[in-house]
Amino acid sequence: MATDLTAPARTRPDVAPIQRRTLRLLFTTQIIGGIGVTIGISVGALLAARVAGTAVAGLAQSASVVGGALLAVPVTRIMNGHGRRPGLAVAYLSGAVGAVLVVLATVTRSVPLLFLGMLLFGGGTAASLQARYAAVDLAEPARRGRQLSLIVWATTIGAVAAPNFAALADRTTSGWGLPPLAGPFAFSAAAFVLAAGVLLVLLRPDPLLTARRLAAADAPVAAAVADVTPPAEAVAAPARPARRGAGMRAAWQVVRGRPAARLGIAAVAVGHVVMVAVMSMTPVRLGESHGDADVLRVVGIVLSLHIAGMYALSPLVGWLTDRVGRRAVVLGGVVLLLAACAVAGTAGHHTPRLSVGLALLGLGWSGTMVAGSTLLSESVPAAVRPSVQGLSDLTMGLAGAGAAALSGFVMRAAGYPVLTLLAAIAVVPLVALALRPVPVGAPDEED
Repeated sequence: MATDLTAPARTRPDVAPIQRRTLRLLFTTQIIGGIGVTIGISVGALLAARVAGTAVAGLAQSASVVGGALLAVPVTRIMNGHGRRPGLAVAYLSGAVGAVLVVLATVTRSVPLLFLGMLLFGGGTAASLQARYAAVDLAEPARRGRQLSLIVWATTIGAVAAPNFAALADRTTSGWGLPPLAGPFAFSAAAFVLAAGVLLVLLRPDPLLTARRLAAADAPVAAAVADVTPPAEAVAAPARPARRGAGMRAAWQVVRGRPAARLGIAAVAVGHVVMVAVMSMTPVRLGESHGDADVLRVVGIVLSLHIAGMYALSPLVGWLTDRVGRRAVVLGGVVLLLAACAVAGTAGHHTPRLSVGLALLGLGWSGTMVAGSTLLSESVPAAVRPSVQGLSDLTMGLAGAGAAALSGFVMRAAGYPVLTLLAAIAVVPLVALALRPVPVGAPDEED
């Protein structure tokens, strides 16, 4: 019996409305989660200094970065087995537990509890990062970059609004008997719980599980078109929501055999390393040329321009990613990072020029993040995609934490210009990887 392979399957759902609903939910929860992350981080160093002392305040802040990276591993395992919805919810709830522990540490003046709380607080960051991948599970290939960048851009709204709520949160909770600076973390916990609840209730159908069912349903049709017999596991895939054992080791094996996936992870990690290394020491550089009365105001302006570069133009970066290609935008991001290092490193104590350098640094980060994440997501099979994405976030988080820690030593030993030079040198391997010819037949496309 002849079969019309061009006709759509009756059981295939209409993906477009599911994708639109998913994007709306992710956009909303990114704003809520962004408020939760930023309102706590904005007072985190001050609170840690009061509880543990100024000497270890920076380590407490770093604990949340490391926690976000490490939590990506269990979160992606949950996603791999059960979908995006429970994985994102667990990440946000981990952040809520961490925020509550920080509040308790403030009340009891417990340093170990503070570090544990900050470590778990990183779950909010892990959820925010993983949400960008959920945006492309059902996206059309020609719109993946734009839709991923839309979720990245949503973070800007929460990040900009949250610091303005910190004082209000502190005043509100002072009547509850909480110590000063504990209130923002109480509000963070509430925001994370709200985001988790919205996702658990409304993110249905799950975008990752839906994408897997569609891929499994398309496998026999594609095999019939090619006049080959589909593998038994492809036919049976709808009955299994996940591939068991697809952890970090399996993710690395997949990435190692796919040049595009390697480039995607490298672009995200290297761009983050350069951004964190230069950005983290810029306030110190500004402190060398401005007095105590002006330095906080100047730092605020310069870092605001930097954050605007990171997020405000991400929809444009996503459009370019779809329009001119992933590799081209990665290389464009690299050029911007190099320009940022050159401008900032040679600015001396000229604050306007340093501000331009930090804005370029944010734009370069946006290019490598959006294009690299898009390239990575579409270069691996759906069965191991969450694990590969978790590997990318783990690599990015640990690399960023290491860059932040080392930048202080470089700054003290050799100065800010040498730091920017070393950051620029760190980009060289990424350039070589992006310009490397892709072998014919390389498994760069989704299976």
